[in-house]
Amino acid sequence: MRPPHTAKRGLLIADVGEQGLLVRLRARIKPPPPSVIIGIGDDAAALMPARGALEILTTDSLVEGVHFRREWTAAQAIGHKALAVNLSDLAAMGATPRAALLSLALPSNLPVEDFDALIDGFVTLAERTGAPLVGGNLTRSPGPLVVDVTVIGEAAARKILRRSGARPGDELYLTGDVGGAAAGLELLARGAHRESLDAAAKACIERHERPAPRLKVGAAVARARAASAAMDLSDGLADAATQIGSASGVGIVLEAASIPISPGAVAQAAAQGRDSVQAALAGGEDYELLFTVRPRRRSAFLNAARRAGRGLAITCIGRVTAEPGVWVRREGRQEAVPPPSFGHF
Repeated sequence: MRPPHTAKRGLLIADVGEQGLLVRLRARIKPPPPSVIIGIGDDAAALMPARGALEILTTDSLVEGVHFRREWTAAQAIGHKALAVNLSDLAAMGATPRAALLSLALPSNLPVEDFDALIDGFVTLAERTGAPLVGGNLTRSPGPLVVDVTVIGEAAARKILRRSGARPGDELYLTGDVGGAAAGLELLARGAHRESLDAAAKACIERHERPAPRLKVGAAVARARAASAAMDLSDGLADAATQIGSASGVGIVLEAASIPISPGAVAQAAAQGRDSVQAALAGGEDYELLFTVRPRRRSAFLNAARRAGRGLAITCIGRVTAEPGVWVRREGRQEAVPPPSFGHF
């Protein structure tokens, strides 16, 4: 996506207008599933309630200059990520997506081709994950591009995963690896040329721009009732451990040697003389899932997570304690976890 100060090329949002944008948007959307009774085109959408399930709702916004830079990131990736971060919240609750709403605040000088690409990135992920776009809003922004998403999911009432169920003695499990998204953001901020990077560094940028919500793993673990608590890693591993510990009234000890860190993040930390464990703990936007699991449910958890994950690493990285606080243990010593690398205010 080109930065807003570049020269005009092709049609701009101001040239097309709201109705023209709606025509372009509708052309990119497939017919909704039968559960969507009313979709795009009316004052509001209508969904058929799922029998015996609770509706799970979440919302999040991406703001230009805060969550992304148009000069760094392609429009398709922005659309993908805007939906992915919301789907990750559903994954952490063990919910299955049903529908999505998209609201865009658009600068009048945004190229129409970038609008099209953003919608394509959003819709591609929506179709792949069963979260059809059923409505939203378009408005003009006098400043940054703002992408606001609401996602609706469903889950059985007695199988929802929450942050508050961890108990002393539970084991801590992590999907995938961590540190890659933060390393990717750092590379972009430094102005790294993608074509000159090795595969591990490029994977970090991909992780930052196109996170993969772990929907199947979250839903499978919830159905098996195999985890006592869960949270996604939007603001980093240290933050997720802290949030679960606080909500559950427990403490957490992370084993540094067991934490799987992205190879690109390890290499980047080494090149800069930094501690890769501390960097990975503090960095956010990996959107992996963190679970606490009773030892007696270990086999059920691992079977469910590994079947659903299809090759995704599932790693035990620590334990839950009665003593409050979150700590990292390495070489026999316990260290305090680092503060999150990002805060809104």
